[in-house]
Amino acid sequence: MFMTIPTLMTWTRIFAIPLILGVFYLPDSMASAYERNLVATIMFVVFAATDWLDGYLARKLNQTSSFGAFLDPVADKFLVCACVLVLVHLQRADVFVALIIIGREIAISALREWMAQIGASRSVAVHMIGKVKTVVQMVAIPFLLFDGVLFGVIDTHLWGVWLIWAAAVLTVWSMVYYLQKALPEIRARTK
Repeated sequence: MFMTIPTLMTWTRIFAIPLILGVFYLPDSMASAYERNLVATIMFVVFAATDWLDGYLARKLNQTSSFGAFLDPVADKFLVCACVLVLVHLQRADVFVALIIIGREIAISALREWMAQIGASRSVAVHMIGKVKTVVQMVAIPFLLFDGVLFGVIDTHLWGVWLIWAAAVLTVWSMVYYLQKALPEIRARTK
């Protein structure tokens, strides 16, 4: 199950990271700032869409695997964290937002791994608040990558800033939720 179509699609999210970053290092003679923003935005949206598509195909083609279940969230976290760092570098996102988002991803990943080791992974199963956080992030990031006016009406920078801060708030909220769910197990194991 290492080289199924869904798993290969998951790998594309990881391989997309240097491509998206590389766009911003193109010389002005190759691409204007607008073109770099547009290409990076399109790439992010296309690669982020593979998250839904690979899961759908894995179920449809009966190609689910434990390796795919492991790799999928890792690829998502790599893509999101890399893009958030690019946005900080471009001064389109606050470093505090990046610390919240990346710190939460590390903390919750470690918590889930530990809970799985002690046989209590159901306590920290994905919850709706985590899904909402992901959706808000996945809208904020392309808005901030684009950093312009969309359809002559939507100021993507303004909306992106609001949404990335909303994602940061939801990130903390979801982390607190997962920690509360895990607290009884943590207390039981630290006595």
